Amino acid sequence: MESSASRTSSLTLTIAPEEAGGRLDHLLARRLDFSRARLQRWLKAGLVLVNGQARPPSYKVRAGDAITVAVPRPAPSHLLPEPLPLEVVYEDRDLLVVNKPPGLVTHPGAGHQTGTLLNALLHHCPELTEIGDVSRPGLVHRLDKDTSGLLVVAKTELAHRSLVSQFQKHEVKKKYLALVWGRLAEKEGRIAKEIGRHPVERHKMSVHARRGKDAVTNWRVIREFPGPLTLVELAIETGRTHQIRVHLTSLGHPVLGDATYGGGASRLKGAPPALLGLRPLVKRQMLHAWRLEITHPRTGERMGWEAALPEDFQGMVALLSIQ
Repeated sequence: MESSASRTSSLTLTIAPEEAGGRLDHLLARRLDFSRARLQRWLKAGLVLVNGQARPPSYKVRAGDAITVAVPRPAPSHLLPEPLPLEVVYEDRDLLVVNKPPGLVTHPGAGHQTGTLLNALLHHCPELTEIGDVSRPGLVHRLDKDTSGLLVVAKTELAHRSLVSQFQKHEVKKKYLALVWGRLAEKEGRIAKEIGRHPVERHKMSVHARRGKDAVTNWRVIREFPGPLTLVELAIETGRTHQIRVHLTSLGHPVLGDATYGGGASRLKGAPPALLGLRPLVKRQMLHAWRLEITHPRTGERMGWEAALPEDFQGMVALLSIQ
């Protein structure tokens, strides 16, 4: 039978004089590359000893204290690494930035246990299994299946903690491009409407939810096309599910190809004859996360990346440009 010692590894820390008087849990969070939630679980489980004794998270450390942390091996993951195509835009010891193609689910869920972006990420970077949520290791945000573009992944606990904090503080800057129905009344604007689960159609989100959460989307017109259709750039301050799609629909300008929120290809039935050629090209919502900007969790450097429009979106813009 495998002993408990073989299921763990140990870390030992010695408290320096300048660290004396601080809380044990705060000291561990500063010194170790593990999430606060994970450290709290280990403290409660008695896996952290101070001079050989278990202490509460609030224990005030003293100079010379010897702290031993028994680090459990991660629980086995049921996620399957798969050698799927992966467009890596940037990678270092902490971060991985990828350009997700349209039609690819971000992580396994109901109906999609394999063939997702996360399955590909685990094949490319096996150490992700130990980072963050065991069901979605390394992921700190997601893109809808039919939305393409940039997504950042945490490869270390340091990166995971930092990125989660940056998202919570709205310090991550994300910009999208979308083709939407109609002409917007202004050249730019701000949508600040709460978003929550649709009161009747539970697979959808709505600005008329009983319990919504704050959501803010800024937009500006890039170009107007026949149809009428409009290319807009969007910058989101929050990251609610389906936020851009729901906010644009609330203005009466759903994203082209978004059948869930009223922007599907069926609307082309009433379009001018010159635009009928679009219909077979519209197989998903024309929404692309083209720019991502974060602060590097280790260096503090502000970094940004851009991803060109995917082929289907480029083709749509090219066809509209000659009408």
